[in-house]
Amino acid sequence: MSPFPRIAIVGAGPAGLLLACRLHQAGRPFTLYEADGAADARSQGGMLDLHVDTGQAALRSAGLFERFQQWARYEDQGMRLFDADGRLLLEDDGQAGDRPEIDRGHLRDLLLAALPANTVRWGHALQQAAFEGEQVELRFGNGHVQRHDLVVGADGAWSRLRPLLTGVRPLHAGITLYELSLPDVDRAHPQLAALVGHGTLIAKHGQTTLFAQRNAGAHVRVYASLPQVLGEGDLAPLLSREDLLQQFADWHPDLRRLIAEAGDAVRPWPIHMLPVGHQWTHRRSLTLVGDAAHLMPPAGEGANLALRDAADLADAVCSGAWEVAVPAHEQVMMARAAVAAASAQRLLVASSPTHLLEVLGGDPATA
Repeated sequence: MSPFPRIAIVGAGPAGLLLACRLHQAGRPFTLYEADGAADARSQGGMLDLHVDTGQAALRSAGLFERFQQWARYEDQGMRLFDADGRLLLEDDGQAGDRPEIDRGHLRDLLLAALPANTVRWGHALQQAAFEGEQVELRFGNGHVQRHDLVVGADGAWSRLRPLLTGVRPLHAGITLYELSLPDVDRAHPQLAALVGHGTLIAKHGQTTLFAQRNAGAHVRVYASLPQVLGEGDLAPLLSREDLLQQFADWHPDLRRLIAEAGDAVRPWPIHMLPVGHQWTHRRSLTLVGDAAHLMPPAGEGANLALRDAADLADAVCSGAWEVAVPAHEQVMMARAAVAAASAQRLLVASSPTHLLEVLGGDPATA
């Protein structure tokens, strides 16, 4: 039986925290490093819908499903699909669904609450990593240096650990999301609240798409998705709300109001991806999970896969023969991610509302 490794987890996102919870519950020692200076150092972003066989299964494995249900919004699983002329093509109220929503910030709070205080080493931004014999040496921006027998890269799209395993780098997916905000939507924007409904609104014309998602606290996040071509290192153009209104000038007035009535702040999110089916050759002392392992366009799968990756990796690491179990886990993880990435790619290249409806597999709205 192999002795239990000295483990480092780099990144306190959903995958890193879920793995930490599982290791803590198993009484296994680990160190969790996070670049953020504190849990509330920045916004965690919008909402997630957790799926039964991935995200929910991972939370169940950590005994956290009941706590999740205290945050979960089963009432916000609906979806509406429109074309640019405002015609409703698909409406699903989500009442029969089992993919409840949770805000990313609430998920992080839930996972942090399951760990002892001071578990996360905040303010540890990884700067360099290198193999040193059968260990990995980590060097952080604050001067801290440490070696570990097994390092888990849960450090996201621009992982500092991925280059130790593969030279493949994320490429721009050809779209950039511009995020806007509609706070207190039920009171301040009742007509838009009714338009979005309880869940997600999608409106599409060619490669231009408008998303609106109801978050907790009557907060709607709006994402204007525009086709762009960005090279490596290029920054997305900074666009104002007025610039976006010009991009959507020919759209139905009700849909344009999602932009017109939003706040002035506009945040660009260039979407990047790794090739579908991305893999690497196993190294004993390093593995990856979540976006570090299989970055893909947003299609409701990324965080779910990250949580399941972490749960399965915990099983492998805590097995009696982790050096054999971890590479076996990687093969299962890669195969699962390839299927999800291919699905996300089909959504990305959908060229019309009708094409998107076919990909989603929905029936046209009868209203």
